Amino acid sequence: MNSPAPLAPATVPVPAARVRSLEIGDITCEAGQTLRNARMSVHTWGRLNEAGDNAVLVLHALTGDGYVVGEAGPGQPTPGWWPGLIGEGRVLDPDEHFIIAPNVLGGCRGSTGPSSPASDGRPYGSSFPRLTIRDQVAAEAALLDVLGVDTLAAVVGGSMGGMRALEWATTYPGRVRRCIAFATSAIATADQIGWATPQLYAIRGDAGFVGGDYYPGPGPRNGLEVARQIAHATYRSAENFDDRFGAAPQLGEEPSVGGRYAVQSYLQHHGRTLVRRFDANSYVVLTDSMNSHDIGRGRGGVETALCRITAELTVAVVDSDRLFTPADGAVIAQAPACRELTTIESPYGHDAFLIETHQVFDILARALGSSSARPDASPTGTTFIESTEGPHVPPVACTAVPRRLQASGLW
Repeated sequence: MNSPAPLAPATVPVPAARVRSLEIGDITCEAGQTLRNARMSVHTWGRLNEAGDNAVLVLHALTGDGYVVGEAGPGQPTPGWWPGLIGEGRVLDPDEHFIIAPNVLGGCRGSTGPSSPASDGRPYGSSFPRLTIRDQVAAEAALLDVLGVDTLAAVVGGSMGGMRALEWATTYPGRVRRCIAFATSAIATADQIGWATPQLYAIRGDAGFVGGDYYPGPGPRNGLEVARQIAHATYRSAENFDDRFGAAPQLGEEPSVGGRYAVQSYLQHHGRTLVRRFDANSYVVLTDSMNSHDIGRGRGGVETALCRITAELTVAVVDSDRLFTPADGAVIAQAPACRELTTIESPYGHDAFLIETHQVFDILARALGSSSARPDASPTGTTFIESTEGPHVPPVACTAVPRRLQASGLW
């Protein structure tokens, strides 16, 4: 029985990225506004080969950036979010792949966003356009044009990055050969939008928000902290919280006299950590863009849009994810081009696509054809689809029950 190729040893050095800020031109948004002379920050590893067929686009989630691998340090407050993905002998090897990791349009890590200077030299603030996932993908396509990349060997992403990966495969089917989407959905669900609502309210309701025009002031620090607490609670499973914290008090504190529970301290820590490194306006813009996500908008609904995908599609869900549920992934896997629907087994919830890197990298290796794994060696929770007719294969069977699609393309 064959098994996936082993990961490179942990001693493999982390390769240095080439970091650039590139002008991508004007971006006209779905809402009708135009961002003039937009720029995108991008990390790259490796080089585009002569055939131009080795580019892999890696897309980050809500508060991530292009820093996929590496340690925290000056100018980089967080370590890479997929440690071990890139390097000699790794799943993405700079000697074989041209790896591209942009900071999303609307972000705050070098790409044009609300904190960037507008034409008058002052930060956009409240005048920054409302963005959709489709707008962000259009900006990424413009970035690839600047980089001279016509086609992608693969586009990879999880959560918000997975939304963009699916939009890439739907909007630009001729440019994408493989699409690997982790812990995401084809359309924002009412539950996802519902959890985003109090987060946005907390930020916009903070007196420090000033309608979005708080620069150069501190901004809505309390509101952003609360928003992140709410979000982080949805990123972990109830089982994980119960096993790790239960109803235990924070060390040295007593809740009955005003002290905190351990889980409260944990969430406060994550909220305060984000406040130190992330712009509240970007959080609002990017959360709104996730709420807008719908690959079926203007295309006859999700079912019709899924049929536009010609890339070999791999879908990975997390069994304990309560935000992007296995049922959401099962909907995506109904695309005729889906070759694999696999389940990441983890107690951690949505964040497992960042935590369970061994499972994640095995899935990527299979999807990229860089391992010897075959369907007869598939791990538990994986459904492979074999076809002699390229990526156009019958809908995949799966244990998760897809959400029911209405004629409007909504759940």
